[in-house]
Amino acid sequence: MSEFPHLLYYTAVLSGCVGILYTGALFVVALISVLATTPQRRRDARTTLIILLGRRPR
Repeated sequence: MSEFPHLLYYTAVLSGCVGILYTGALFVVALISVLATTPQRRRDARTTLIILLGRRPR
């Protein structure tokens, strides 16, 4: 039973790291969709952002 607190701690740390990485990826894609110079790149970045957020276009 002494391993359980360690496992819980490492699971929480790993979940936090994955959340930070996911947030960073969303930020980069959103930034590209706003700052891209060509319309095609903006469209591609917006499509990727929709996929990452799990939203369907209306």
